[in-house]
Amino acid sequence: MELSIVYFRNNMAEALNRAAYGGERVILERKGKPTAALVSIDDLRTLESLEDAADLKAALQARKEKTEIPWNVVKEKLKAGRQRAGAVRRD
Repeated sequence: MELSIVYFRNNMAEALNRAAYGGERVILERKGKPTAALVSIDDLRTLESLEDAADLKAALQARKEKTEIPWNVVKEKLKAGRQRAGAVRRD
C-alpha cells in the first residue's frame, strides 16, 4: 500500500493499524517518491535477523582472511578520514 505523507498525517491510525495488525507494508510517499515505510514489528525483527546473519557471515569470512595491514597504513587512513570529516586531531 502506498500513501502520500499528507494522507498519512490525516489517517495515521488507519495506516498504523494496517501495518501492525494487518501485516501490510505501508510505503509513504513525498511528491510521488517513496520516502519511508511502516512495517509490522514481525517484519522489522525478520529484517534485523537477516542483517545480523549477514554481519556474522561477513565477520566470519573476515576472520578467515590472512591479510595483515601494517599499523602505519591503518593510522594514515584514520588520519585521512578525520581530515575529510573536518575533525583533525594532532597525535
